[in-house]
Amino acid sequence: MDDAARYRDRAQRKKELVDRRIARATIDRGVLVVNTGNGKGKSSSGFGMLARSLGHGLHCGVVQFIKGSFSTGEEAFFRQFEGDGLDYHVMGEGFTWETQDRERDIAAATAAWAVAERMLGDDAYDYVLLDELNIALVKGYIPLDRVISVLLARPGRQHVAITGRGAPDALVAIADTVTEMRVVKHAFQAGIKAQKGIEL
Repeated sequence: MDDAARYRDRAQRKKELVDRRIARATIDRGVLVVNTGNGKGKSSSGFGMLARSLGHGLHCGVVQFIKGSFSTGEEAFFRQFEGDGLDYHVMGEGFTWETQDRERDIAAATAAWAVAERMLGDDAYDYVLLDELNIALVKGYIPLDRVISVLLARPGRQHVAITGRGAPDALVAIADTVTEMRVVKHAFQAGIKAQKGIEL
């Protein structure tokens, strides 16, 4: 058997395996995705799913916890879809080391959660992105048991993505898909400031 024939044979076996797995995946419902870890890409992945959802004409909601004291490229881009399938809320007041006011941070997170909870209870929303919610949970700004309860009671076809470092174990346990981003190298470690289009 020559190289081309071996390649085709391996590809055919792989295709048969993948086709069998696809045929077994018959459940059609909303999924809960959690992106966590110390590496870059958690929010970027959530916004990538937002782009896909809008591309399919789905009604989407975004609530950004923590972030809010500076403008980001994703906000500038996705704001143009507001009122046309997207509700976008930036509810944070900046990173906790910037605000240095726990009560203010709790108040901002509580207000953001109220908006998120409304979306999670409304079957008009097909996809909801809760950006940096994990941080609010880790810091104890929002009760974890309440968040879990609302997520489990959401409409059956609603997709949710939650981002942020340190996802609590109880949240990981109920999620359908969990990805942990790991740092191998980061430009900031070499003294390179955050760049538009990359971090901002």
